[in-house]
Amino acid sequence: MTTVSELLQGLWAETHALTGWEALAVVLAIAYLLLAMRQNQWCWAAAAVSTIIYTALFWQVALLMESALNLFYLVMAGVGFWQWRYGGGQGQGVAMVSWSWQRHLGLIAVTALVALGLGYLMDTRTHAELAYLDAMTTCFAVVTTYLLVKKVLENWIYWVVIDLASIYLYLQKGFMLSSGLYLLYVGMATVAYLRWRQEYRQSASYAEVRLAGS
Repeated sequence: MTTVSELLQGLWAETHALTGWEALAVVLAIAYLLLAMRQNQWCWAAAAVSTIIYTALFWQVALLMESALNLFYLVMAGVGFWQWRYGGGQGQGVAMVSWSWQRHLGLIAVTALVALGLGYLMDTRTHAELAYLDAMTTCFAVVTTYLLVKKVLENWIYWVVIDLASIYLYLQKGFMLSSGLYLLYVGMATVAYLRWRQEYRQSASYAEVRLAGS
């Protein structure tokens, strides 16, 4: 029977092998989220470097969809930087928007169906492990990254759910630091949503005041 000491030693051995590069990726990922909370365009630069590291790490442990997801993140880091700095109707960066619950419900339904199909293919045609969960977190992360690039307020709610699922996924593969990171992400995404919602309401109120006074 495995003792608590042996279990802790096993976890330490798995963690130690990944600690160096994973730690750097974690620091950059935290920097990315802190900057994103403040709508700072340089969050995308931190995201780019972090995703390069994670792409290699996930490939090594056969989380194929997570590895592919990080390649997508790398591309979206460039797109996000451009959108936040030069996008929008006046070329001064995209403005925050809020979508209706009906629009979100349709998006969730379509994304879930795609994830189930992709999970089936990964489970039956490749050596991927935890294929359905891997596909689900990947597909929703792709969609949510797009929402963040477009500054859709509700993107942070999506991230809370994705991060909770990712904690389980990473624990199963020995990414202890990343599991801790995603636990932190849950709290940070919640704070980010509240902060963005307050700013959105303030901007909406300001627009109403200007419209009433014109």
